[in-house]
Amino acid sequence: MDWQTIIELDRQILAFFNGSDSLFIDGLMLTFTNGTTWIALYLALLYVVVKNNDTMLQIGLVVGCCALCLFFTEFVTEGLVKPAVARPRPGNDPLYMYAVDVVNDKRSLDYSFFSAHAANTFGIAMFFSLLMRNKLFTCLMVGWSLLNCYTRLYLAMHYPSDILVGLCWGGIVGSAVYYAYTVFYHQMAPKQSYVSSQYTSTGYVSADVDVVATALALTFVYAVLKALLML
Repeated sequence: MDWQTIIELDRQILAFFNGSDSLFIDGLMLTFTNGTTWIALYLALLYVVVKNNDTMLQIGLVVGCCALCLFFTEFVTEGLVKPAVARPRPGNDPLYMYAVDVVNDKRSLDYSFFSAHAANTFGIAMFFSLLMRNKLFTCLMVGWSLLNCYTRLYLAMHYPSDILVGLCWGGIVGSAVYYAYTVFYHQMAPKQSYVSSQYTSTGYVSADVDVVATALALTFVYAVLKALLML
């Protein structure tokens, strides 16, 4: 398979996910792709971290690791790879821009490869999933990341390959930062084994997953209402 074939396949897959005839879904995707939409989720995650850690040092370690995830995903994506590859976004590619559905003429002028949305969200999702070790929580976080990825295809802001590489890089960063977290955390607190069904294997209260689920549910309600108001 040559490079041109890969590019054409990328475009065909994008065409499947890109756009729709629904103004309501357009509004939903514009809302979901906005980082400020997810403030309730960020606050819920912070609440869970504060509740399940005993000292400010432990809390600061988790917050610092989240910042580290975002630094590595954002810096490598925006600071190194995008300027080096300089691949135009689908909605701004002179050879392809009129073949895609662009919502509200939203055509970003920066580069496409690879997706910072995918890397950032999946890096955070991976880190917190390893931190919590709860299947439902992992499904919620991965689903949140994939929804953000879908919005980028829908809005013609990225090609599928941009998303795939972003997910891979985010997974690598999230896993590496979590490993660093365990090294420092075990120097602060003794390693314990939790066997109660009330706790995850890493000592987080299992019921706290409901806080994150509620935050996501409220965010969906907000997004639906905002999309309706945009009609």
